[in-house]
Formats: sequence, C-alpha cells, structure tokens
Amino acid sequence: MEKQEQAKKIINEHVLWSMGGGLIPIPLADLAAVTALQMGMLEQLSELYGVKQTGTFAKTFVSGLTGTAIARFGASLLKVIPGIGTAVGGLAMVITSGASTYALGHVAMTHFANGGTLNNIDMDAAKKAYDKAFEEGKDVAAKMKKKADKKKSKAKK
Repeated sequence: MEKQEQAKKIINEHVLWSMGGGLIPIPLADLAAVTALQMGMLEQLSELYGVKQTGTFAKTFVSGLTGTAIARFGASLLKVIPGIGTAVGGLAMVITSGASTYALGHVAMTHFANGGTLNNIDMDAAKKAYDKAFEEGKDVAAKMKKKADKKKSKAKK
C-alpha cells in the first residue's frame, strides 16, 4: 500500500474515532478526547512519512489550525442544556469533530508528502488549507455518520 493510501486510512480511522469522541455527553471532555485523537493521528502520520515530531509541535499544530474552530467549542457547550441541548450539541459536535480531524489530517498529509517537516510549515497557508478541507470534511463526516447509522439500523433488524 502506498503512503498516501496508508495516510488516508489513518485519517479516516481517526475521523470515525473523533466522531465518537464528539458524542461524549460531558462538555469539554469531548473536546479533550478529540484533541487527543488528533494528536495521535499526527503522530502516526509523522511516523509514516518519517518526520520527527514532538508533543509540543503537535499541540501547537492542532491548536494553531483548530483553535479558531469556535463552532466545536459552542457545540460542546450546548450539551449543558438538558434535553434538546444535549441532542443538538451532540450531533453538531459529531460532525465538527470529524470535519476538524479530516482537515487536520489532510493538511499534515499534504505537507509531509511534499517533503515538509515540522520546522518549515507555513501556518498561514496551512490554515487556509485547513479551512478548505474542513468544509470538505463536514460532507465526509456526514456521509460516514449516515453509513454508520444504516449499519446500526440493519443490525437492529
């Protein structure tokens, strides 16, 4: 399997796990879980492409790209409202968590595949690429959720 295919597999697995993390009903615990999953994804992508990384870089990279995704924070806090807030916040958090992980993974994959290292990343360009991939990621996450819901529905029958 070529590196790009392996990288996409790593990303897709982490998108699914992040969507699951978005379901954690405790506000802010969901954000912590998704961030940890994203850092793990970066570690695996770094290893795949032979790029040395530190935990400090991963934290900086994740917060630098996803830190402005206030929607995730808002979705997490919606869970504080009993009933409807939990349902709406949970659904929003599932999609935004998956989209954010997708975008982060694709930015890292592209950077590493083009010979980039952790020392030479242009965060402004990476942020633009992240924003574009985040929009794509929302569709990807919604499709993954729909597929998972269908499997769950078939399993119940």
